[in-house]
Amino acid sequence: MHRYRFLLSRQWVILTLVAIALIPTMIELGFWQQHRYEERTARNDLVSAALHAEPVPVERLTSPGHEVTRAEKYRTVTATGTFDPTREVVVRRRTNADDEVGFHVLTPFVLDDGKVLLVNRGWIPANGSQTAFPKIPAPPAGRTTVTGRLMADETTAASGIKNVKGLPDRQIMLINSAEEARRLGAEVLGGYIQQTAPEPKGGSPQQISDPGSEDAPLNYAYMIQWWLFAAAVPVGWWFLVRREVRDREETAAERQPEESAPAAV
Repeated sequence: MHRYRFLLSRQWVILTLVAIALIPTMIELGFWQQHRYEERTARNDLVSAALHAEPVPVERLTSPGHEVTRAEKYRTVTATGTFDPTREVVVRRRTNADDEVGFHVLTPFVLDDGKVLLVNRGWIPANGSQTAFPKIPAPPAGRTTVTGRLMADETTAASGIKNVKGLPDRQIMLINSAEEARRLGAEVLGGYIQQTAPEPKGGSPQQISDPGSEDAPLNYAYMIQWWLFAAAVPVGWWFLVRREVRDREETAAERQPEESAPAAV
């Protein structure tokens, strides 16, 4: 065992402790990536199921004060009523598919029973000052049937967007049905919809694209990678130990002939 006494040296004790600490850390990182993979896969399955479900009237899924659930989010819904562009607002600092900064157009849609559905009609460019209310293409006039994806109310906690106060007139940071109900003085259905039909004339506002799927397989690959790293640590440690033993033995063998050679007379 004297061959391995070097393992008690300060350098090798530190190296061994680092290796021991790395193994559970990498295993835990693998489990974290596994959790992310399962979470993203579940989210992708929910979104896919919602997008492919048959359209239903919006009031089957939401009502005033209702919180849109994960299972309801992205469901395609329809509604019949009239747009009220005189009370529409714009949502600041929103980007389009090309990451250009502009506004989302949020227009109240008055249903036949008087309740209000918030409709995100899409994106328009800022075109200069963000303090002035932008010029917005008019929505369809008269009684209209709209189709869209149901979305949950936006919050700072979920979106990371700070709900700044004191904004220019008719500009907001977050789409929140409760706040809009107070502003409009009306019964507003919980959540809002991202309009998908009818398509706007001239392509403006730009309609919001379908939510993409998250790259769950990448997390699966990272999970395998971390666990391979964890398995490689003891193998690498043992390889270094064996190389150190070999190097020490070769050095000792080179010194032995010199020490045993007879002195010259």
